[in-house]
Amino acid sequence: MTDFINQMRLDGRVAIVTGGGSGIGRATCRALAQAGAIVAVTDIDGDAAEAVAREITSNAAPAEAHVMDITWDKQVDEVVERIFDAHGRIDILVNNAGISLRHPTTETSTADWGRVMDVNLNGHFYCARAVGRHMVAAGSGAVVMLASIMGLTGGGRHPNPAYHATKGAIVNLTRSLAVEWGPVGVRVNAVAPTYVQTPLTEQMLADEEARTYIIENTPMRQLATPDQIAAAILFLAGDAAAMITGHTLPVDGGWVAR
Repeated sequence: MTDFINQMRLDGRVAIVTGGGSGIGRATCRALAQAGAIVAVTDIDGDAAEAVAREITSNAAPAEAHVMDITWDKQVDEVVERIFDAHGRIDILVNNAGISLRHPTTETSTADWGRVMDVNLNGHFYCARAVGRHMVAAGSGAVVMLASIMGLTGGGRHPNPAYHATKGAIVNLTRSLAVEWGPVGVRVNAVAPTYVQTPLTEQMLADEEARTYIIENTPMRQLATPDQIAAAILFLAGDAAAMITGHTLPVDGGWVAR
């Protein structure tokens, strides 16, 4: 009989989480650690990464912190190599780090457009490429990208063309990598969260009108929490999702089903 519960375990597997210092990244680091993974918490904010790693190790689980700017391809390569050299394997990558700039198209500067592209798309590619070299060589691994409901729809409460463009690109990058790496045993999926209560959305959600708009346009009539997104990531990272690749899973209370 299949042991379904243990298919959620990640004992001994090495996981890298980008943007692991707060929000969805922090929740994901905690979830992976609870499932038994050795978690490499990476973030551009070294203090934040250290704090999450300490939180995990205080609960007798292994974790380490690394400063990593995902827009700097050389640093990404160096950090990934350091993690691989320390453990001899990399089993999971959660490409979580991202930013959002809510400006209408005509008010979006070239610099702002480029910054969102660098973090939300180029950075995801750099990390997937660096980790993928080891996963492809090993013939196994799971990558989970952070897309968004904005990558599956054309609008939200605010015009956000750069964010929409990058998250839509992540959906198709996920498919592309899944097709390329599937034959050697590497799975690539994405989650597409709705509005989540994190530092990234804190200012927007403090606006009662905005909060009401989001809740009223969500069939389940609630905001998502970081832990709810982390639970979906945990599923896609483990053996319970062994036959799932190239898929983008909305975690959205029904937003894209409207």
